[in-house]
Amino acid sequence: MSGQTELMWGEEVIALEAATDWTEYKLGDLAEITSSKRIFYSDYVPSGVPFFRSKEIIDRYNRRAGGSELFIGEERFLEIKNKFGVPETGDILLTSVGTLGIPYLVEQKDRFYFKDGNLTWFRKINTKIINADYLLAWITSDIGKQKLDEIAIGSTQAALTIVGLKGLTIDLPTIAEQHAIAGVLRSLNDKINLFHRQNATLEALAETLFRQWFVEESKEEWNEGVLGDLFTLQRGFDLPTQNRVPGEFPIITSSGYSAGHNEYKIKGPGVTTGRSGVIGKVFFVMEDFWPLNTSLFIKEYKLGTPLFCYFTLKFVDLESFNAGSAVPTLNRNHVHAHVAAIPPKELIEAFEETAYPHFVKIYQNTKQIQTLTNLRDTLLPKLMSGEVRVAY
Repeated sequence: MSGQTELMWGEEVIALEAATDWTEYKLGDLAEITSSKRIFYSDYVPSGVPFFRSKEIIDRYNRRAGGSELFIGEERFLEIKNKFGVPETGDILLTSVGTLGIPYLVEQKDRFYFKDGNLTWFRKINTKIINADYLLAWITSDIGKQKLDEIAIGSTQAALTIVGLKGLTIDLPTIAEQHAIAGVLRSLNDKINLFHRQNATLEALAETLFRQWFVEESKEEWNEGVLGDLFTLQRGFDLPTQNRVPGEFPIITSSGYSAGHNEYKIKGPGVTTGRSGVIGKVFFVMEDFWPLNTSLFIKEYKLGTPLFCYFTLKFVDLESFNAGSAVPTLNRNHVHAHVAAIPPKELIEAFEETAYPHFVKIYQNTKQIQTLTNLRDTLLPKLMSGEVRVAY
């Protein structure tokens, strides 16, 4: 075994060294790979046990808290559970049609059923040979993704088959080493998720305050005006793809953050929303940025302040202003003309002073998320290939 190296992570040290003596297995020998029983349209009910498709699994993988749109009855769920089984803690579901290879590790609190074909079910995982968290990490690694791509079928719509998945091979270290590797990755993911939860809580607190001050406690004596009295929107700037040289300044599109650029157009903090393609989303940007031409950004703050304007736009149904047919389009003049109550300037400024520290913390957390994500993504292919291992 070659010499050991060390990788610093904050105040902790991860010891790494080259790995040897891994064993090759087929996935079909490590778990039962199957799908669900067929659920028919007549089985759906207005409320009951959540019924997952690929969408719900992808939402959970991306830490989106969207609920299920479909349900089956309790009686039908129990019938399936007693006869065939349902997803249990430690099982893995894998998206297998369209968007391929997005995994979800079933948690203890979960109680749901799922659509056959759309999702493949890894159950009865042989935990004496493979750690479920390790398998989850392998699926999302470059090695796992490549292997899934190799067995995908279909030209119009890609798909993974149970037969193909059963035949996939995976090289495994000892179960003790898998536990150690999974532990490092889990620790990183836990820290990343903690920062995401903190950010969601901080923004929710600011939004609750906005709702209380400017919606629930709005005064009849406030002047009636239009959004154009608060701010002025302007179309973003062109930036041909060939000129998008990677850099430190984020590019903000109609759907949010894109790759960075080495120049910026707007000094942060700033507010943007979608102009074409995707409309209705609103973004608060702490740093200097480049608003792309698919977005609108606030060029001038009049009576409004950045965070007040951000939440004001979030509380407006911007999608109802759609002026496009084939491509959704938002006309800034329609937004400017929208009737709104105009609160006192001192109340707007008091809100900004109270809410702004929350977004400073969100920005700091986001930087920590980026650092930890880069560390995890650097480690993952090395750990999964056996190039390095975690000392245990």
